This record gives sequence, structure tokens and C-alpha cells, in this order.
Amino acid sequence: MLIQVRHLSEYRYTNPVGLGVHKLFLTPQHRPYFRIEHQKIKIDPKPVDHNYRQDLVGNWYQQAWFVGETESLKIETDWIFRLDSFNPFGFILDKGFEDSGWNHEYPHFNYQDVEKFLIPFLDRPEPVKYRDFIIPIKSKSSGLVDFSVRLTEKVHQNWGHIIRHEQNIWAASLTYSSKKGSCRDLSLMQMDMLRSLGLATRFVSGYAFNPELDEGHELHAWLEVYLPGSGWVGMDPSLGLFTDHNYIPLAVHADPDATMPIQGAFLGSGKSELHTHVELKLIRA
Repeated sequence: MLIQVRHLSEYRYTNPVGLGVHKLFLTPQHRPYFRIEHQKIKIDPKPVDHNYRQDLVGNWYQQAWFVGETESLKIETDWIFRLDSFNPFGFILDKGFEDSGWNHEYPHFNYQDVEKFLIPFLDRPEPVKYRDFIIPIKSKSSGLVDFSVRLTEKVHQNWGHIIRHEQNIWAASLTYSSKKGSCRDLSLMQMDMLRSLGLATRFVSGYAFNPELDEGHELHAWLEVYLPGSGWVGMDPSLGLFTDHNYIPLAVHADPDATMPIQGAFLGSGKSELHTHVELKLIRA
């Protein structure tokens, strides 16, 4: 299957400003189920130079720097991807890891030797209590994988998906109590639910392609949980699914703010306004 992704981001400033160094997390991160057939990026104003760099957790991004002043910053990308089928359940979970926590009423898992490496992925900024929501799901689950599937489905069924144009992410407690949220809000909440069980999670931003979905899913957010024996496993609470070949990640991180597609600052007294648009199109099934 061939799909085309066009992504426009345009910042408009009320007064001429100078642009600082910008990091563009608009480069798809490698996954074995897709191949890039075409890529093009256009930056206006044209930067003095730009180069590919890699951040602490392995994301590739473009670093761009500028001179002079401008009233806008426009970034356009054009991609064509060849997608191959990928089974999100094609893994074998480490039974020892599952047994380390599953048999408790409220599970808490132990990563043992790699726990120190995963500390940022286990951090919980606020002590939200999910016990009343999680225990009934666990009681009906046959194991950790079944529980993860049911949890993702239940978040989808019990929390409304909304489109928010604000760039912030709601705290997990706010999404939990509001019973609604954007894809990024729901993802952060489910990350915190899993972290409350001692499971390491990370936030993912990228593109999701499904011609049957309503709008608002193209520039998307989901999460991944680290399951020994299986690696990072993707879950999408806003759709109630494990992620497959229709998901193309741009950035992953323990901190959602570090996955923003465009990161940078400007110098001057002006204010900025962001306009963004993503178009996904099936070229060949």
C-alpha cells in the first residue's frame, strides 16, 4: 500500500522577529513495516543551514538556524510511504516478567536489572488513583497482554475523543475526571495508568492512516509500553487499538513535550500564531 502525507506548519508573527535554532521532529522514525519512497521538505525563510541530528532517546530530527527577521515561518513536508502488513500481536511476552506482578490484586511489575534505565519512563508527576477503574478490568483478564488490550478498549469506550487546537496536554488527573480528551490527553492518561502498575511507557507523536476514520486522527498521538520479550508495544486509546502498520512515528519520548514536531524560539516583541494541516491520501492499495 502506498500513501502520501503532506504536512504544513506555519507560524505567523504580529511583528518581525528573529528565529532561534529550531529542531524539526518531522523525520519518520524507522520501523520495519514502512519504506520511504519519496521525501521533500521546504522551509521558508530558508535557513542558513540545517543538518540531521539524533537526540538522547534516538529520535532523528533536523536542526535549522537562521539570520535576519521574518513575519512568518513556514515548513512543508511531502512524503510517500510504502506500508507492509504488521501484526501488533506478533510477540512472546517474558513469562517471568508477567509473573513478577500479575498475581497481586493491584499488579506491580519489576524490570529487575533494567529498572534504572527505565526510571524516566516510570516517573509519575501526580499520584492519580486508578484502582477502581483498573481492578475490574484485571479481574476479567487472563494475563498482562489481555489486560492491556481490555484497558485500551475501555479507555476508548469510557472517554470521549475531542479535537483540541491548543498545543498543551492535559494532566492525567484532568482527563480522568473530565471523561474526555484529545488523542494526546488520552495517551498521557493511559501512560500514567500503566506506570501506576510499574510499567514503563513512552509518548509517541506521528501520523495515523485509516480512510474510515473521522478527521482529527492524521497528526496523532499514542503510547508505547515496554514489555520484556516483546519490546515497545504500541497502544492507541483514542481508537481502542494496538498500533499496526497504519502508524508512522515522528518522535518518541518519556516526556510528551519532547515530541512536539517543531521546537524552537523567536526573538522580538511579537506574538505567534500556529496554523497546521495534515493531509493523508491513499495512492495505491
